[in-house]
Amino acid sequence: MLSPGTQAPDLELADQYNAPFRLAEAWRSSNVVLFFYPKAGTMICTKEACAFRDAFADLQARNTTVIGISKDGSGVQRAFADQWSLPFTLLADTHGEAHKAYEVDIFFGLIPGRVTYVIAKGGLISSAFSGLLGSHAHVQHALDALDQGRV
Repeated sequence: MLSPGTQAPDLELADQYNAPFRLAEAWRSSNVVLFFYPKAGTMICTKEACAFRDAFADLQARNTTVIGISKDGSGVQRAFADQWSLPFTLLADTHGEAHKAYEVDIFFGLIPGRVTYVIAKGGLISSAFSGLLGSHAHVQHALDALDQGRV
């Protein structure tokens, strides 16, 4: 994982509508919670995405944009967002460039890691959290980082 204090890598990926989305545009005007999840539609990933959905108003109240990233394509991301009423952007990292840039591990050579970064307005990483199974822990970590002034 990238360490707090590191400049967040700026990348352009397709969102769930297959439109280009530049990460730096998000942190230009707000804090960003950027969460990497292994696969849309799987049990733990669905719980994690829904936990971010359920905390979305609290995160917005903290001037924070939420962005999810997986290696799924835009169509899969859109179906996932539609099925679970996810109100935030999902990015398709089909070539793994974001996973590599953000140093997201691959477990057992197959499963992309579950990592959440809190990025302060301006683009510095203020907090990083990794946990493959703790879906709700990622949301709580992000809220704690924002509340404890780590951004």
